[in-house]
Amino acid sequence: MFVGGGNLQTLAGAVQNLLGDAALPDGFAVGNGRIEATEVDVATKLAGRLAEVRVQEGDRVEQGQVVAVLDTDALEALQRQVRAELRQAEQERQHALAVVEQRESELDFARRDLDRLQRLSRTDQFVSEEQVDQARTGVRSAEAALWASRVQVAAAEAAIEAAQAGLERVEVDIADSTLRAPRGGRVLYRLAEPGEVLGVGGKVLTLLDLGDVYMVIFLPTPAAGRVPLGAPARIVLDAAPEYVVPAEVSFVAPRAQFTPKQVETQSVRESLAFRVKVRIAPDLLARYETLVKTGLPGVAYVQLSPDASWPEHLEPRLPPPRSSLWPSTSPAPSSD
Repeated sequence: MFVGGGNLQTLAGAVQNLLGDAALPDGFAVGNGRIEATEVDVATKLAGRLAEVRVQEGDRVEQGQVVAVLDTDALEALQRQVRAELRQAEQERQHALAVVEQRESELDFARRDLDRLQRLSRTDQFVSEEQVDQARTGVRSAEAALWASRVQVAAAEAAIEAAQAGLERVEVDIADSTLRAPRGGRVLYRLAEPGEVLGVGGKVLTLLDLGDVYMVIFLPTPAAGRVPLGAPARIVLDAAPEYVVPAEVSFVAPRAQFTPKQVETQSVRESLAFRVKVRIAPDLLARYETLVKTGLPGVAYVQLSPDASWPEHLEPRLPPPRSSLWPSTSPAPSSD
């Protein structure tokens, strides 16, 4: 993880780190591993042509930052079409409401005409029963027409709702065409370039979550059975043995398995072991973010007993935070 130049004062500690496993006191376990970090893929939700990729490999990105954009010409055309359909549905609703108002007026007139004829039929011999029946039929026809017009209003409102839902779906698709970093981290791989046509779920970038950095080691059953979650640990990298990085155990596998081929000790490789994750604290990672390198091999030491005291050569030693470990490239001052 932390890579840089050391100095002569740390060489003795480096040698002791490399050779001190045999003298490791009781209450500790040690395992080989590599620095890893959680990888997050930035992928497309929709199929489409990649219009723009805004980051390069190695760039630092923040959560929510726009990292790539898909071409949205077809979606924007569909958006205009759905908006036109929505306007048409709203106009049809207004027309249907006007027809309802007309039908309500016609029904009111038919009912008043029927009531008038019914009163006259009781006192006026010139009003026939046939006229009353015709007026009654007119009321029923007006009621049916009013019901039909109200159905047209409901249909228009349903068309409006469908158009609105379609518009929202298109707007969501347009928004999803802008790819954002799901979390902060560093660009590990740039997997696609502008102009490429990607399918659903097409990967564009792979990000490293620099807030979740760890080393996976394998411990034999006797040691793994004594490792509590949260147990203190130390990580020493082959590339920078002068530094000792504090960490803690964040995971112990519930089942044993064969250790991987990277473990060079045959006797250990042929036995069953438990996978143990030794995680570096996020606040420490934030201070040394520019120095974090994944894939580096090293050794992790785990404290099995709280009563065990860490040996002096495994006391935490870290480089200056947020400082360059490279020598200055400025020209040396002239001796003149």
